[in-house]
Amino acid sequence: MLAPLATLAVLILPTAYFAAGFGLILIAAASEWSVLAGFTSLAGRFAFALLVAGCLALLWPVVHEWSIALLTLATLCWAAITALLVRVRSRIEPAQGADPWLAPLGLLVLVGPWVAVVRLHALVPHGRLLVLFLLVLIWVADSLAYLAGRRWGRARLAPTLSPGKTWVGVYAGLAGAALLGFVLGWEMGLQRGRLTVAVGLCGVTAAVSVVGDLFESLLKRRRGLKDSGRVLPGHGGILDRIDSLTAAAPVFVLGILWMEALL
Repeated sequence: MLAPLATLAVLILPTAYFAAGFGLILIAAASEWSVLAGFTSLAGRFAFALLVAGCLALLWPVVHEWSIALLTLATLCWAAITALLVRVRSRIEPAQGADPWLAPLGLLVLVGPWVAVVRLHALVPHGRLLVLFLLVLIWVADSLAYLAGRRWGRARLAPTLSPGKTWVGVYAGLAGAALLGFVLGWEMGLQRGRLTVAVGLCGVTAAVSVVGDLFESLLKRRRGLKDSGRVLPGHGGILDRIDSLTAAAPVFVLGILWMEALL
């Protein structure tokens, strides 16, 4: 149900309306993030959602390559630290009280992908198709990881955080992403080395999406929560649906803009 609606929104809406709609989703996700950060009061949740909304409004006039480059660098640093944290942590300590450090990190996780995806959507002439490709890339990588992990997975990727995730699943997701990257590069008319860059970009995008998923799992485990919210009956919260996308979007968009500049 959600996939067709997302597809229609990406392909039909003008960029300004798409930006507003995507922004509303992220503002709602901000309320869930505030709970994971320990700001559980109604005032705390409203304040953080308002902060995210204000950042989106302020950044609308400066959705350019330089801002995406900075956001991508910050995202990659966050992903590297998170991946290391996930690997070395054998147990999860329950969180006590609020974690103020999660407020600025939440801005990066929620505002960063908005800037990147809106910039990509506005790219002429194929921006909307590229946004749709990004969504398909994340869906395919997640689906292949789930199916392959369930069928052949033995070694757990992060048993403390997400017992269902396996290394076989990760490899399958990366392989599917690489194949889609080849298709993308072919359609863009890239040759030789640049085609390899497209394959690598999609692989890195899929890898970072896994880190985003695991990081949200870490936050939920610290709070003793199964889902980030109850907005989507049977599917958890909004963050549960977009955690992979929010982590991966800045990386993918910067790569696409760089490849566009090389054409």
